[in-house]
Amino acid sequence: MEAAHVPALAALERACFSAPWSERLLLEAAAHPDYTLLAAVEDGKVLGYGGALHAAGESGVTNIAVFPECRGRGVGTALVNALIREARSRGSAFLTLEVRVSNASARRLYERAGFAFQGVRPRFYDAPEEDAAIYTLYFQPGDGPGREE
Repeated sequence: MEAAHVPALAALERACFSAPWSERLLLEAAAHPDYTLLAAVEDGKVLGYGGALHAAGESGVTNIAVFPECRGRGVGTALVNALIREARSRGSAFLTLEVRVSNASARRLYERAGFAFQGVRPRFYDAPEEDAAIYTLYFQPGDGPGREE
């Protein structure tokens, strides 16, 4: 992501999320060494973006968004795969995320990428209030809940 992408990313945030990130917050996250922000750009136009925070050997997706007119073209898949590669390259044990339980297309995207459903966070989202489905991708075979010690 480049600073020139920030106005488009802020507009995408406003279009997709009830609590959108501001341009200032996007710039602060981009400057933070434990943060990854990636923009999907084609012919100079921002199609979408994804973000993840990496700390203590763990990574968490914070945002993935694709402009509505760009959906169905593999942009979300490319962003998820890039965030997976980045989390692995930073030595994270896993990559986790929350998604609205009603967002069936995003849930399918994460499941196709290898994320496993872990449970529900009640009333995680506002405007409208909704539960979040928790998904996690563990990078080592046998890692995760229920593994044998």
